[in-house]
Amino acid sequence: MAAYRCGLYLALILILSRIVHPGIADTLEKANDTTGEKQSASDAPRDNADARSVDLNERQWQKTDVEPYTGDDPQNTPSVRPAKDQFEEELVIRPLHSGDIYASFQFRTLWDVDFQQEGQKTSHYRLFPKSLGQVLSKFSVRELHISFTQGYWRTMQWGQPFIASPPGAELWVWFHHTVTDVDGNWRELTNVLSGIFCASLNFIDLTNTVQPSASFKPLGLGNATDHSFLRYATLPREIVCTENLTPWKKLLPCGSKAGLAVLMKSEKLFHSSFHSQAVHIRPVCQDEQCTSKAWELRQTLNVVFDLYTSGQGKKEWSMFKMFSRTLTEACPLASSSKVYVDITDNPEGELFELSPVTALLSQAVVLGDRRTYSVYDLTRAETFGQLRSLNLLLRWKGESGDMLRPLLHAERYVSGFGLQTGEIHTVIYNNHPFRAFPVLLMDSVPWYLQLYIHTLTVTSKSRENKPSYIHYQPAKDRHRPHLLEMLIQLPPHSMTEITVQFDRALLKWTEYTPDPNHGFYVGSSVVSALVPSMVAMNTNFTLDQPLFSSFVPVKEESSYFMRVYTEPLLVNLPTPDFSMPYNVICLTCTVVAVGYGSFYNLLTRTFQVDEPSPPLAKRLANLIRRIRGVPLLT
Repeated sequence: MAAYRCGLYLALILILSRIVHPGIADTLEKANDTTGEKQSASDAPRDNADARSVDLNERQWQKTDVEPYTGDDPQNTPSVRPAKDQFEEELVIRPLHSGDIYASFQFRTLWDVDFQQEGQKTSHYRLFPKSLGQVLSKFSVRELHISFTQGYWRTMQWGQPFIASPPGAELWVWFHHTVTDVDGNWRELTNVLSGIFCASLNFIDLTNTVQPSASFKPLGLGNATDHSFLRYATLPREIVCTENLTPWKKLLPCGSKAGLAVLMKSEKLFHSSFHSQAVHIRPVCQDEQCTSKAWELRQTLNVVFDLYTSGQGKKEWSMFKMFSRTLTEACPLASSSKVYVDITDNPEGELFELSPVTALLSQAVVLGDRRTYSVYDLTRAETFGQLRSLNLLLRWKGESGDMLRPLLHAERYVSGFGLQTGEIHTVIYNNHPFRAFPVLLMDSVPWYLQLYIHTLTVTSKSRENKPSYIHYQPAKDRHRPHLLEMLIQLPPHSMTEITVQFDRALLKWTEYTPDPNHGFYVGSSVVSALVPSMVAMNTNFTLDQPLFSSFVPVKEESSYFMRVYTEPLLVNLPTPDFSMPYNVICLTCTVVAVGYGSFYNLLTRTFQVDEPSPPLAKRLANLIRRIRGVPLLT
């Protein structure tokens, strides 16, 4: 009866609503239809509900794209289009001629959002880490490049890395042109990044910060000419360990739970000859015409595993031996997940044997050379086989041939004797047989090494090589370092040596490090150049290019950009004998204790007259007299 009354009331409401407002009636009819569908769905068998719950559990890691609103109501239309983002991951394994293995991880997150747009506040983060997004927005950062490196890259044994980095910590940032106080933003930014990456970046101040005029151009969109918005600093003594790797892995969308990041086991990564992790943030184009722009976050991790320390002296490698883990799945949030193995020097399999064998091959021009790679696509189920696990195995068959010498190489060392004067030598090698090309050398020297620029000499093939451009900014004691930039033309197949003399300053005793006899570190020199390419470079921009070959934009087919770092220097300064304060303290305390103790005893001690005791014969006589009752002797 109650249901019959409810039906009559509903019919009456529908009739009245059609008379007053037909649109409302249509809405009520749709609501009624929806209610009916829900009631019919509730009567479905329980098996369907169980199937839906299983399906939801399987899809909980899948990517969810939010479709933009397409309604007709202009009041409800959002003013900002939902930002789209994508994530890609790659691992490149390259057997080196020395028998070592070079593994390079590449992770890229693209997000089409503009942090510098006025009136736009980004509050929703999906794949892009929120901590870095807030840093870009708050400090008006245009580009940010930071790296942490343990060890030195041996160019003559390993060749050139995909992305070079100096030992220690390196940070260089381009700020937006709207920033008024660049030094203030730089100081606050280093403190924030120090907390994010758990590093000692808070020790970066004006005494080790420079403003290069030509060496560090933006790698993203734009061609900035005002270098007052650029800051560069290094900490060559920074130690890289697990506490730096953990926050770096947390920036990944899948963390270290899925995808290629599961291979990043700390005890294996740091038990290597070379380890470098970096974060690069820049604005990029999403197509060749650059009709749409996006922010690119690229995380790289490069590791070189030593043959004898990691492989127990055997020239046999596997993914499990290198990382103590194997791959079982790709990151569910990644649109592309691939593993590349360089087989350029092994076309017929005469050098080493790779298993499992894949039919996918790829060619890419990397650092002026065409390389061939075996590709393992982790998004395909057949890549893992029946065991649902991918464990690449590499067995060496014969000795590797001689490695081609890198076209550009640089070294640096300190000469001289005593602790007063010295000389810095920088040697740059051009191994190209017939091509000469210019290089840009940048050197940042601390203020306590007093350079004499009039002693600067540049020689090539025992002849003077006059630089075509020199920019020198002298240091100020305890305020800023020296900055020297030079544009030098390197003759073909030559060695160019740059020397400059310096004096060592005497620091205040509070400015010395806790271990001053170990020495003071001087950051690496930076050599930037457009090196002639052996093959034609690909200047067409496509998103399908591998990540390891698309970091630096290529503008010419005949050359490619390369940045080379030298070794850091370890310089001894005049150091006082820090044991003398200890000796003085001990001697002073001894004198004070003896002198003050004696004087205190003289002031506080009470003196009494002590009468001498009578001799033994007299004491015996007095004892006998006391017994007899006779008066005692006095």
